[in-house]
Amino acid sequence: MKKFGLILAGGIAAIIILANLGSLLALAISVAILYLVFKQFIKSGGWEKAAWGIVGAVLLIISIGNIPAIIAVAAAYVLYLVYKNWNKSKSNIIDEKQDPFANFEKQWSDITKN
Repeated sequence: MKKFGLILAGGIAAIIILANLGSLLALAISVAILYLVFKQFIKSGGWEKAAWGIVGAVLLIISIGNIPAIIAVAAAYVLYLVYKNWNKSKSNIIDEKQDPFANFEKQWSDITKN
């Protein structure tokens, strides 16, 4: 039953990623260019700073327009968690406090000494 839930969550996450793939790509490109513009903005001075600021503002607006890609990023994280938890199994190890045979060796040695 756990595998079914993982398959279901992974399938939904994959569909969300594929549906928002264009938006995700546009967000990645606009953020990368925005980073380069910011680096140029820091290096420049005078009127160049104003020009880079205007270009940066336009790119920031474009990046904000691609906010639905955040849903795709969250879906990619869910897909990563599904992949990570796929082969995890519940351990069937009984806790020593609950296991009556955990201290058998110790108790047997106490009984045989007397």
